[in-house]
Order: sequence, then structure tokens, then C-alpha cells
Amino acid sequence: MSTNPGRPLRLPAAAVPAACPSWSGEHPRRWLDALPPRWVPLPSRTGHLLTASAAAAAITGLLALPAGWRPWAAALLALHALWLYVRPEIVPVSAPVLAVLLVVLRPGRLWPAAVIVLASVWAVAVLRLVARRGQWGRARDAAGGITAPLPGAGRSLPRGLFLVGCGGLLLALGVAGVAVLPAHGPDAGEGARALPASAWLVAGLGLTALVSGLLGRRRATVLRAAAPVLRVLVREGADGDTEVFAADDTAGARPLFRVAVMEVRDGDGQPDDPDEDDTEELEEFLQRLDREGPGPLRETVLYGAPCDGAEILLVTAAGKTDAPPVVERSSGPVRPLSEASVRRLTAGERRRAARRAAYAELSRSAGEAVAAEAVAGEAGGVAPAGVRQWRAGLLHRLCALLLVLWGSGFFWGATGGWRGVLGALAGFAGALWLPHWLAWRITADSEGLWFNGLRGPRHLPWDEIRTVACTTTELKVDSRRASFTPWSAAAPRWPWLERRFGLVHPHERAASEITALWRDPSLRPSVPADAGRRGRPLWPLALALAVGWTAALLFLW
Repeated sequence: MSTNPGRPLRLPAAAVPAACPSWSGEHPRRWLDALPPRWVPLPSRTGHLLTASAAAAAITGLLALPAGWRPWAAALLALHALWLYVRPEIVPVSAPVLAVLLVVLRPGRLWPAAVIVLASVWAVAVLRLVARRGQWGRARDAAGGITAPLPGAGRSLPRGLFLVGCGGLLLALGVAGVAVLPAHGPDAGEGARALPASAWLVAGLGLTALVSGLLGRRRATVLRAAAPVLRVLVREGADGDTEVFAADDTAGARPLFRVAVMEVRDGDGQPDDPDEDDTEELEEFLQRLDREGPGPLRETVLYGAPCDGAEILLVTAAGKTDAPPVVERSSGPVRPLSEASVRRLTAGERRRAARRAAYAELSRSAGEAVAAEAVAGEAGGVAPAGVRQWRAGLLHRLCALLLVLWGSGFFWGATGGWRGVLGALAGFAGALWLPHWLAWRITADSEGLWFNGLRGPRHLPWDEIRTVACTTTELKVDSRRASFTPWSAAAPRWPWLERRFGLVHPHERAASEITALWRDPSLRPSVPADAGRRGRPLWPLALALAVGWTAALLFLW
């Protein structure tokens, strides 16, 4: 991982429990040695959950349609790909039960191979659970029997409530779908087999979320009593998750695990100035969003025995000098990082750093070009009186066309009523998004910036602008006013192509020109724009797109 410049932010001595040991030396190494073999799947990113869910859906479709499996068997077998990643606690029970059902009922072709796959999945899940117990024991050994009561143990515990609610709803919907949809044999049509399989899959996803919420809530409840304590170092990763390091790893070279956390608010008393407190929190949140790369290392006291799937609590040094420590409780399970995961994270961080450097160089070049044009205009006696505008170009319209063609492929092969339903949903989404992509416009006058929209233009005064930036694919403008919804426009870009041919992306040029006007009032237009140039409503274009799409559906029905 990349090094962290400077010393870690210090944690006040009063926030450290008496005799709290440091997780350093051989103890972190022994904890890492307890990890399962590298071929055992250990999710290290939130995106792995989406990948596993997509794999489960794809396997369900392949088994239910080409292979001709019964819907319940296709979905239950596919769900083991998801459970192996996110809920290995289910697999030791579900895999043997499903294997017996496959042997007895034989719901489709190649069921013997599926039994072998289930046996392999069972073995991998058990190996991961055994390794989890080893990590837990070695973490407790590192604590040396030192425990401490958790700060704020009497607060309400929201952990798991959202997953329990969503999981219960999905499970109910899936079960209702299974009950309502008629059972079909393997000789039925694809649609007749796909819908029941989807209902079983939805029910399985709901069960997964429900079990995850209940397990997380139970483990967090157990953590409310006295827990082992360890001194560690943490930092916020580039994607928002918290990375935990050994106490002596002051360079941030090797994270031990990652975990999603949420700050525990103190409900006792009210701040002296609630508005000022909310403003400061908003500014801190916006600064974190603007920051590129990981945050600084901070000294922390870790409550709990960290292991794969565990719940923990962190008391972390604040970013400000005199601010009290921050109490953060895990909002997701602990995710240990293997050597392969660390290498992938390191490579990804290097790529992001190289991309940021390339974009910074392109932005600097665009800014220099804008400054040169301003100097040339002043030398020629040209006053900045005219209204400036930036608008969607050929690149944005080409991207919108490709998006329409790509999205049409999802429902064009459907038959019967599903084509109308999917087509109506696609038309509704396109009518909302495409007008902005095809015809966005920013107008700068003496009063500030004007943005066109579906209902009409929006105004952002010059002194309320918070940031103007060109990120990887987006041009973004945001305001200091909390009620202002950030404005953005997206378009692809290729830094190597821009560097190779000396091209300036339209977003980079627009961001540089708007920033120059924002920073230097003498360059701003000296006249206000009339109503027509501030931006016209885009709803007529949205209506025309919706009518045209509806006509195309009716013509091709």
C-alpha cells in the first residue's frame, strides 16, 4: 500500500483503557497466518457482493433455461455461490440438505456434477469457518486478557435493522411469487421456467439479507459488554471503508483488514449552536468527498476480537487538534485482507494515482490555455462583457445514442407482455435522463451560473460556488448551499489519447474556464443574461422522446 506521510494523528491518553496492549510485533503476523489458504474466497470489497449476486443470477438462468432444471433447484444451487462469499455460516447446513434433495428428486441434467460442486463448496465454507475461529483466538491472545467496557454501551443499536427489513420484504415477495406462479416441467417454455426461478432467487436473496442482519445484530449485541481491547492504526480508504493496521505499521504498508463503519452519535445533551454544528459536519463530509486517495493514519483503540465476519468498535483520533475522539461502530462485517488482496489494492491505488496525475496535468494545461486567452484578450482591448456558455457536444450525443442502443438489447428479445413492460420502463428512464445528456447547457453572466433542466433553469451565484471539478468521467459543479443539488454531466475520456495528441477534453476546458471566472471576478461577464440564454426547460424534449419511443414500440409490436 502507499505510505502515509508524517506521524499518525494522536489519540488522547484519556481515551485509552488502562494497560491496553498494542497490536504489534508478532501478533499481527500470527493473526495473518491464521487466514485460510489463498484459494478460499475472502471478500475484501463491497463490490464482491454485487459480483457474487450477479453470478448467482447468471447460474440460475443457465440451470433453469438451457439445462432445464426445476426452478427451485436452479436457484438454490446458484445461491451457494453467493453464500460462500457473504454467508458461509449457511453452507454447512444448506449444502448437505440440497445434495440429498438432488440425489432423491433429480431435478435436472448433470445433477451428479452438482452434488460434487456442493461437496466442494461445503468443504471450502467449513475451512473458512475453522480459520475464523483461529483468527478470533489469536486476536484474544494479542489482547492478553485485557478487556474494557465499551463507550456508550447503553445507546440504541441500529445494526442489522435495515438488512432485516429489506430481507424480510424480499423473502415475502419471493415466497408470494413462488406460491402464485404455477409449477412447470422442464418441457415448458423459457418464460414459464424463468419466472418461478426468479421468484426462488428473490426469496433466497431475501433470506441472505435477513440472516446477515440477524447475525450482525446478534454479534453487535454481544459486543455491548466488556470486550478485548487493542491499540491499532486506522485510516479511511479511497472507497470509504476503514482500513486497520498494526500499531507499529506507521507507514501504512500492510492493512490487516477492512470494515465499513458508522459514527456513533452522542445523544446526551444538545450542542450550544446546532446550526453551527451541522455546518461543520457538512463541511467535513464535503472535504472527505473531495479528498482523493486514502486519508491519514490515526491512532485507535479497537474493541472486540477481530476475525472474518466479526463486529468491532473503534475509538479513533479526531482530525482536529482539540476535538474529542470519534466513536465508530462497524456497519458491516470485518473483511480480512490476504496477500493477493493487498497486491490488488496496491495495484489499484497506483493506477488511481497515475490517473490523478494525468488528469492534473491535463487540467493544468487547460488552465494555462484559458489564462493565455484572457491575457491575449486584454492585450487586444477586448473586455469580458459577453455572456459565456458551455453546452453538450457531439461526444455527449454519441454516448446517448450508444446508451439507447445498448439498453434496447435488454428487452428487444422479449416476447408478449414483457416487451411492453420493459419498453415502457426504458422509455420512462430515457425521457428523464436523455434530455440532460443531449442538451445540457451552462450559462455564465454577471450574476453567476445558470443550468438548464427539465422544469427550467437553476441559478448558482458566484459567491455560493463550492467546487468546480472535472473528475474521471464527469464535469461537476457544487454549491455551498445545502439545498442545491450538485450538477454534473458525464462523458468518457482516455488520458493517454489526450496526452498523445495534445487534446483537451471538453469537460476539462469547461471546468478550467468556469474556475477562472469564479476565481477572478475581473474575467466574469459584466452583463446579465436574458431569459432565453439562461436556459429553457427540457421537458418538451423529454415529451418528444417519450412520444417517439412509444410510437416505435407500437409500430414494432
